[in-house]
Amino acid sequence: MYKLLAATAALLISFHSFPAIDMCFASLPIHANPSPVHQPSMLPITDADSYRSSHHAFAAPVILLDVGHGGIDGGTTEAGVLEKDVNLAISQKVYLLLRSKGYAVIINRLGDYALSDENRWLNSRSRHIRDLAQRKSLSEEVSTDIVVSIHANWSPRAATHGPVVLHQKEGRSYLLAQSIQDAMNRSCGTHREVVWGKPFYLLNYVKQPAVIVETGFLSNAADRARISDPKEQKRIAQSIADGIIYYLSVV
Repeated sequence: MYKLLAATAALLISFHSFPAIDMCFASLPIHANPSPVHQPSMLPITDADSYRSSHHAFAAPVILLDVGHGGIDGGTTEAGVLEKDVNLAISQKVYLLLRSKGYAVIINRLGDYALSDENRWLNSRSRHIRDLAQRKSLSEEVSTDIVVSIHANWSPRAATHGPVVLHQKEGRSYLLAQSIQDAMNRSCGTHREVVWGKPFYLLNYVKQPAVIVETGFLSNAADRARISDPKEQKRIAQSIADGIIYYLSVV
């Protein structure tokens, strides 16, 4: 937790220079629940009027950004580009954009480390299970309204390209996914449809509306160049933030 707080402070300081503007499968059981902890102090303190919505008359909706992979878990890779690095770069930009609009945002990774290292409560030898359980537990430790997990995709077909947003079999998750997908399609000039993420752990075990945003295919040369370019990452982050804000304004 101290590692995350320190990294959060450093990221917020860097905000003053910020320009304007694979996947984990289900079938993995949770064997234990963490002890209750206090709400993390990285939660911003702002005017609640800035982010009231129709379903939160007096409270601030909290957005949890789940940064895919990290540390020993690099995710998918192609031509020397690691998914974990792309996920972190885009997630940081989404975090700063939402914070600049006054939204309450938590991000669960701000450096290159595995979340399984933070999990000291689950008695499992599997690093993969500890990682997934740690991601799930944070959504329960704080009063999270939505969970947005950011990843990059891969396909054996090099021609497959474009952003894809996966959703739970639940109405609010579908609407959140559709809002983000529409914004990303406009930004990328694509016409992809949202997909039910039936086999994915996060979408099966997280109780709040949750989506997985696959920002592009590392296996596609054009997508790989786009999602690894800092300028394009800002555009991608803006479209994700736009989709989240639209969802919170209408649901």
